[in-house]
Amino acid sequence: MAAVLTTGACSGTAHSDIGGSTNAAYQLTDRTPAPTAPLDSFSWSIFAEPTSIDYAYAFDYPPNQILSNVCESLLRWNPDLTTSPNLASSYRNPTPTTWVYKIRPHVRFHDGTVLTAHDVVTSLRRHLDPAVGSAWATSFRNVKSIDQSGELEVTVRLKKPDSTFNQEMAASPGTVESAATLAEEGKDYGSPKGGVNCTGPFSFGSWNPGQSLVLKKFDGYWNPKLSAKAGQVTFVFLSDATTRVSAFQSGEVDGGWMVPTDSYAQLGSSRAGKLYFGRNTTVADEVVGDLKGPLGDTRVRRALLMAIDREGIVKAGAGGVGEVADSLVTDNVWNGAPAATRKALLEDLPRYPYDPAKAKKLAKQAGVRGQRIVIASSPLDSQSTITTQAVAQAARDIGLDPKIDTLPPEKYSTLFTDPAARKGIDLFLTFWYTSITDPLDMYTSLEAGASTNYGGWSNRDFDKAVEQAIGTYEPAAHAEANAKAQRIALRELPWLPLHTQPVSVFLGNRITGVRPSIAYLYYPWAAEIGARG
Repeated sequence: MAAVLTTGACSGTAHSDIGGSTNAAYQLTDRTPAPTAPLDSFSWSIFAEPTSIDYAYAFDYPPNQILSNVCESLLRWNPDLTTSPNLASSYRNPTPTTWVYKIRPHVRFHDGTVLTAHDVVTSLRRHLDPAVGSAWATSFRNVKSIDQSGELEVTVRLKKPDSTFNQEMAASPGTVESAATLAEEGKDYGSPKGGVNCTGPFSFGSWNPGQSLVLKKFDGYWNPKLSAKAGQVTFVFLSDATTRVSAFQSGEVDGGWMVPTDSYAQLGSSRAGKLYFGRNTTVADEVVGDLKGPLGDTRVRRALLMAIDREGIVKAGAGGVGEVADSLVTDNVWNGAPAATRKALLEDLPRYPYDPAKAKKLAKQAGVRGQRIVIASSPLDSQSTITTQAVAQAARDIGLDPKIDTLPPEKYSTLFTDPAARKGIDLFLTFWYTSITDPLDMYTSLEAGASTNYGGWSNRDFDKAVEQAIGTYEPAAHAEANAKAQRIALRELPWLPLHTQPVSVFLGNRITGVRPSIAYLYYPWAAEIGARG
């Protein structure tokens, strides 16, 4: 699973990595200047308050950018999108269906208790419990058992080979919490009252609902390389984009991810701080939420994509920062694929260049003229509004009768979790990122029966290719199966890819040290922030 949401802004350039951007208007940055000194505290804006910081439900930008500094996983997803050991000091794969994790010794939770294999087993098993209702249950669908196999060793046995399982141990699915805390807090776990008790460089401090959440430096942290340089971080919930930008400019907050795109020019020349762009795995897509309506005909979906002025969306909606997407994933998630496969992929990708006249003819063949489609939107930022208007115009251009249904942010979020909320909605916008460096993180979301296959799309050959990729560890064969799934998805278009754009982050003049990357959702980025000299 990856995620979502309604608002603004992330994604990596589709065909370029660090230093390789084809858009002269912006540059990607690996690392901001190193801090010159520790810092007592800094404040950070966040566009929405999490409903919970329980790792089992952490699948979106707001909870993950907080939890990445508090709770740790068995493995770690690094800013360069590689994976390395973390709470598991090592791991091995003695058979295709067995993963053995050596648990790092002498690691302590924030309450001072010592990390054990029992904590790991308990934390992972929560995803298997239907009563928990983990958002990451799909990541464990091939898990047969999770057991302690030594004093500091845990063995996971799979029903069949699964090439994504170990990779996902670097994201929320691999998070480790104190077993005692889970038992003690019960339903309060992850709430403003109960908080969390993990092993990260910051501990949960306090949560003032509707206002802010405070993290405090954990002096007992095990990893000196990622020990926090600041004594405290205060996350301030600022849902209004204009208010966030004003807070940056005035110094009311020291920084924030997901900078509103319509402020890029303003903040790019600001004297209050600096705007950076970094690696991303996100693609802005229109999700087809109803395949029983006019968009159930593949010709109409293709026509609609050809009629959308995606270059215009990048310019007007994304601040000119980003590129038209030819795929549902960014190029950098193919890093593990052989060069020949990647080259063939680009040459063999179904493409839909902007061609309103051809699109209109195609839609006419489908006989959908005058039929109503409903496009959901949310007023969180101008980017969402501009994109939705452009999609509605494209629908109108091919003869459909579009209606925009503007939903409050909290109701819009339910489109991703509640089938009833999607009733009557034909299209809705998402900024979908992958949580691992593998296209499968996207394409498993579109398998028949997946909870994230919102429109109920089904293609037997696609499912077969995805399952083949899941079951294949060998890089070349894995990539080939992934590529086959991608070709089918882009031919059928259950989702319409719009554009990519880099991660954005603003740092006020007081702070520096963060590494701009989508890995901020799982990597302890706040620990690297200190004082700017």
